Parts: sequence; structure tokens; C-alpha cells
Amino acid sequence: MPPPSSPHPTGHDTPGPDSPVPDAAGPAQLHRGLRPRHVQMIAIGGTIGVGLFLGSATAIHKAGPGLLLTYAVAGVVIFFVMRALGELLVYRPVSGSFATYAEEFIGDWAGFATGWSYWLMWVVTGTAELTAAGIYLRYWWPGVPQWLPGLIALAVLGVANLLAVRLFGEFEFWFALIKVLTIVVLLLVAAAVLLFGFGPLGKTAALSNLWTHGGFFPHGIAGPLLAMQVVVFAFVGVELLGVAAGESKDPEKTLPSAVRRVVWRIALFYLGALTAVMALVPWNQLDPDVSPFVLVFAKVGIPAAAGVVNMVVLTAALSSCNSGVFSTGRMLFTLSQDRHAPAVFGKVSRQGVPAAGIVASMAVMVLGVAANYFVPEQAFAYVTSVATVAAVFTWGVIAWAHLRYRAAVRAGRLRQVAFRMPLAPASNYFVLAFLGLVLVLLGFDSESRIALYVAPLWAVILLVGFRSSRHD
Repeated sequence: MPPPSSPHPTGHDTPGPDSPVPDAAGPAQLHRGLRPRHVQMIAIGGTIGVGLFLGSATAIHKAGPGLLLTYAVAGVVIFFVMRALGELLVYRPVSGSFATYAEEFIGDWAGFATGWSYWLMWVVTGTAELTAAGIYLRYWWPGVPQWLPGLIALAVLGVANLLAVRLFGEFEFWFALIKVLTIVVLLLVAAAVLLFGFGPLGKTAALSNLWTHGGFFPHGIAGPLLAMQVVVFAFVGVELLGVAAGESKDPEKTLPSAVRRVVWRIALFYLGALTAVMALVPWNQLDPDVSPFVLVFAKVGIPAAAGVVNMVVLTAALSSCNSGVFSTGRMLFTLSQDRHAPAVFGKVSRQGVPAAGIVASMAVMVLGVAANYFVPEQAFAYVTSVATVAAVFTWGVIAWAHLRYRAAVRAGRLRQVAFRMPLAPASNYFVLAFLGLVLVLLGFDSESRIALYVAPLWAVILLVGFRSSRHD
């Protein structure tokens, strides 16, 4: 069925993967040279990063094996969010999807707030990845200050993101592939140990480790609840799949299969990997300050395996940060097109990239690197909690905008698409209730509580910025 003829409020049409995107101040200049295999692996890689490889150590310490339940419930929520986003993208595939749908179905202020909040989410997430890079490098050089590797990595990523888009996509494709293969190898090693008693862990590894060391909920139900923030942060980036699919030439065919893949990715990359980790090594023997992936491979007895895995998770951190820098530059470009950001962000360099947006985003990330200098022990928890609030807001807006879209469909004002979110509107309210619970739970942890202090300040900044950007 063809899309409705009425123009979209923001005036965005969907470009093909190699099509130029119009610059508000002149002719088309921004070229998206990412091939399908690039955007697919970037979407996968964006969901596998520091939240799983490093953040899961803290989450396991807080919740024990009960963490699997937290991931399962959060995974269901993410599935509904992606189905809602998928339905909106099939209805009208547009660039800058989150801000675009927020503006169309909720209001102009929602488009402004969503675009900038999503930018904040990725800036802070990038900072978390840089923090993790410092932690990973200390595996080899314990004396190196935690802030120094992050600063060096930020400079290197800046150069990469200012190069041609297709070159960025090629590097990111291989980085993401390395992350996926690492988890697959972990699952294969776990199967060999559990089924055939392979290596030093062969005598102690067992699925019963999930319930014989204090039970499945060793800290009661409070453990999985308090780990919720870390779990939600681990899923930050999953919505990048929707952004990439929104630029597809044939969204009604590509979107359903792409969104359905979210289910098995969650089952394999999160539930499968963490089940393997805690079956191989009892949860209470894992160090909350060390990646459980590194620790498990060290105990398996494979020579140099721990060092190799540490390099892989370092690559994962840099890869996810790289995707974040790319996304923030594009979001500032989209905001500029909607006159929600300074006009300079709507310009591109001779290489066809939004250089001003990239440089500005990375300048803000330097503040995160500074946090590693002043509070190295708390830096990771601080930045992940702030990113979680921004992600919760973005996902909540997607569910809210979808509710408004469905209401317009029922009223006969908009067309119904074949790919639909199941159980709506009940599933929408379930998502919103869960996200509200996550915000409440942030207040019960001294380290994540800082996000609740930052959120009102960010709301004031958004209000002032929105009023200043309005053009009557």
C-alpha cells in the first residue's frame, strides 16, 4: 500500500543507502555510503559492548544467577519497543526516526527533546565505552592511569569518523564480527566443558552452578531489581537496527525479518552467554571488577586466551563508541535540518560527513574522560546510569508515539500496515510501566542515583533550548 500523500511535518524523505541527504542550507551533500552488510553488522555491534562484556560483572555480583530473569524480562520489553518502532518505520520510513515520530505524533517539543536526548545517550554511552577501554588496558599495564587510554582512543576514533563513511563502515563491520564470533566461541567452549569435561573447569563446571551457590536468587528478588539499571544499559544501541532499517529501499520486506532477529540475538548474546559464564564458574567466584568473559577464558586453561579475550572486549568497547560517535554526528545533522540545532551542524565536509556534529560530540566526550581522572572508581557507574535515563526516555517516546499512531489508525486518519506490534495497546503500557520502574530503582543505588539528579537539570536545559530554537 503506498504511503499517505500528506507531507511529513519535518519534510524528510527517506534516502537510499547511497543517496544524498539534503542540506537545509543548500544542495544535497551528506552521502550515506554504507552497504547493507555494513548497517546490519553495525546494528548488531551496537548492542554488544561494554554493558555485556564489563557491566555484567557488576550485575552478576548484585543479582547472582537471578540476573538471567532480569535480562529475560528486559528482553521482552526491548522486543516490544523494536516492534513498535518497526511498525512506525514501515508506516513511514524516515531518517531521524525517533525525533521524527515524536514530532509527528506527540508534538514539536517531543521531537526536540527526543533528538537531543538520544544524542546525549550516545555521548554518554561513548564515554562509558572509553571508560571501559581504560579498564581493559590496565589488564596488561596496571600502572597506566585509567583516563589516558580513553583520551588516546577518543582521538583515534575522531580521525576514523572524519574519514569516508564507507571506510568507517568497513572497519565497523569487522569489529562487530569479532564481537559476535567471541560469544559464539564462548558458547562452544562452554558446551565442550559441560558435555565432555574439557580443561581444568571440567570437574567443577555444571548447570547446577546456577542454583547451588545460595540459590537462583542468592540476594532475594531485590538482587535482580537492583541490577536492572546495568541490564537496561546493556541493551542501549538495539534501536540502531531500526534507524538502519528506516533507510532501507524496501522496508516492508526488510523490517519484519530484521526486528524478529532481535529475539534470538537477546537469547544468544545475553541469556546464552551469561548462562555459559555462570555454569562454568560459580557466580560468587566472579570478580565484580573484572570482565567475566576474561576470567572464564583464563580459567578454561587455553594458553593466552584471557589476553586474547581482553583484546576482543577492548575492541568491543571501541567499536560501540565508534558507532556512538557516528550516530551523534548524524543526529545533530537531523536536528539541524529541523532547525532544532545550530545551522553549522547541518553542513558537511568534503568527505561527505557531518564533521561539525562529530567534533562537537567528541568534545563533550572529553568531559567523560575527565571523569575518569577525578573519580576513576565511580566513573563507569555514573555514566551508565545517566545513559540509562536517556535510553529510557527514548524508548518511552517510541512506545508513546506508537500509541498515538494506533489511535490515528483507529480513527481512520492513517493507514494500517501489515507489520504490527503484538498485544497493543497493552504492550505499550507494559513497556511504559517497566521503564518507569527502572527510573524508580535508580534511586535505590548510591552510584546510579546521580542520574536522577542529572535528569531534572537536563529537562531544564531542554526547555530553555526548545524555547530558544522555536521559529514563529
